[in-house]
Amino acid sequence: MPINNRIAAMQPEMEVWRRDLHMHPELRFQEHRTAAQVAKLLAGWGIEVHTNIATTGVVGVLRGNGGGSRSIGLRADMDALPMTEATGLPHASQTPGVMHACGHDGHTTMLLGAAKYLAETRNFDGTVHFIFQPAEEGGAGAKVMMEEGLFTRFPCDSVYGMHNDPSLPIGEADIRDDVMMAAADGFTITVRGKGGHAARPHGGIDPVVVGAQIVMALQTIVARRVDPLESAVISTTQFHAGTASNVIPDEAMLNGTVRTLNPAVRDLVEATMRRVVEATAAAHDAVAEITYQRGYPPTVNHAENARLAARICAGILGEGKVRRDMPPVMGAEDFSYMLLEKPGAYIKLGQGAGAKGSAPVHTVQYDFNDDLLPIGASFFAGIVEQELKRG
Repeated sequence: MPINNRIAAMQPEMEVWRRDLHMHPELRFQEHRTAAQVAKLLAGWGIEVHTNIATTGVVGVLRGNGGGSRSIGLRADMDALPMTEATGLPHASQTPGVMHACGHDGHTTMLLGAAKYLAETRNFDGTVHFIFQPAEEGGAGAKVMMEEGLFTRFPCDSVYGMHNDPSLPIGEADIRDDVMMAAADGFTITVRGKGGHAARPHGGIDPVVVGAQIVMALQTIVARRVDPLESAVISTTQFHAGTASNVIPDEAMLNGTVRTLNPAVRDLVEATMRRVVEATAAAHDAVAEITYQRGYPPTVNHAENARLAARICAGILGEGKVRRDMPPVMGAEDFSYMLLEKPGAYIKLGQGAGAKGSAPVHTVQYDFNDDLLPIGASFFAGIVEQELKRG
């Protein structure tokens, strides 16, 4: 199936929805206007609407023709980022310091497009749950929705999600049968020494020097403790210490992130970091404490669902346009929580097109490419019509 003709005809309407969402971005768990817009549209198409899940989450329930008991979940994220947009576009953010820099406005719109089409045609046997999720950007909104009974209230035999990818040309896609994205953990290290005058370092214990040694020692974990055929990244991204140039401070604080693909490597890195931090500080007569925060788990597709998603996408884009051999990326995604509980798949759809839509996500120049809207909506609709195929 190519791009669905009825969905293609909806592109101008979808662009209006998308650009309205883009002009009114909202941060995690604050997506009140977005949720209201989504609920209003769904209700207008005769879809059963449930709101206030994980504060601002919305679930639409649509039953097809026939009495089938199978069900499927389609998920889109809704939140924006605390950034100041610099695109200069007519539909640029009207909210100071907040913008849709990751394309969640587009993801929401593509799911809305699929919902409208499926509500009109109902060419499936079973139930579709349209999951509009808050707080993907660091808020673990998927996990919160699940903790509030998402899959108990709205049972799903499988779940599917997607993300735009500016590094891929529009008209191409990327999906793997296994791990797509990394786990993302965070750490905070507090180094306690003994302050003093900068001209008399021997009279104190310099936490800045100790912290610098810790930063370098952490890199040896990836270089010498992790199997070279595995993947891990330890990035110390913040180092705070002192208030004056001639004073050795009492404390230093380091913050950073850890990315891994394999749960065993994740365990190894955390345990080794604890030993390295404490031992390095002790070697300098200082004391260091590490707080390690486990964040999103790896995003791991289920092979059968990934193959179905690849087949549907290839029917839309053409054979050879769905890349199956790209390596995982070390970014993270909270759809991973849903894939831990339900079979499903996560696919990346290319949106790069020269000067249009090619800025990377999480940059102030980014904008979603509206030419992707009918592709994504057709993909969501195709998954439903295939998985819930009428007998």
